[in-house]
Amino acid sequence: MNKLSQRESFAFSARVLGALFGFAPDSEQAAPLVSALTTSDWYQDWPYAHQSLASIAQTFKTPADEPLTEAWQRLFIGPYALPAPPWGSVWLDRESVLFGESTLALRQWMRENAIAFEMQQNEPEDHIATLLMLAAWLAENGRDAECDQLLAWHILPWSHRFLSVFIDNAGHPFYVALGKLAQLTLADWQSTLLIPVAEKPLYR
Repeated sequence: MNKLSQRESFAFSARVLGALFGFAPDSEQAAPLVSALTTSDWYQDWPYAHQSLASIAQTFKTPADEPLTEAWQRLFIGPYALPAPPWGSVWLDRESVLFGESTLALRQWMRENAIAFEMQQNEPEDHIATLLMLAAWLAENGRDAECDQLLAWHILPWSHRFLSVFIDNAGHPFYVALGKLAQLTLADWQSTLLIPVAEKPLYR
């Protein structure tokens, strides 16, 4: 696979995962993806082959009593405590707070690399969806070094723990499958990284 197709495959998968973690399932951004994942054999075209993909595809299609929009609300919005908060600082900061030191470090890194990323609301930049979208944007713009740094320093050090807890607490087949798809895809990304993933203590 040449470097261009690798970059395109990475950006595509990062955008798909980012949209599904970042937007409600009935939103303009996520609804077409939800439809594809629950009605087609999409896994045959997923950029990263894995023997578990067929099983994950079947899980996406599994019926559930809980409406998908209610599962989204429970997992990402509240009002109750989120079982797997999607912000890096919750996992990386000793106090498990939003806008913690790891968020400030991410902001500093973005400033140093002239990365301006507009947030839709007062949302910490280290939301898993935002970081995935940012990684896709960096890849699409040929900024491979910054993309590798973002993965190694600001996504992969905590995403494996987040995804594990997310899967265990998703309580809905669609989001269980999404968590597993993200796990496999991020593991593939890590296997091709040219820099080591930072080792950071996790507090959740």
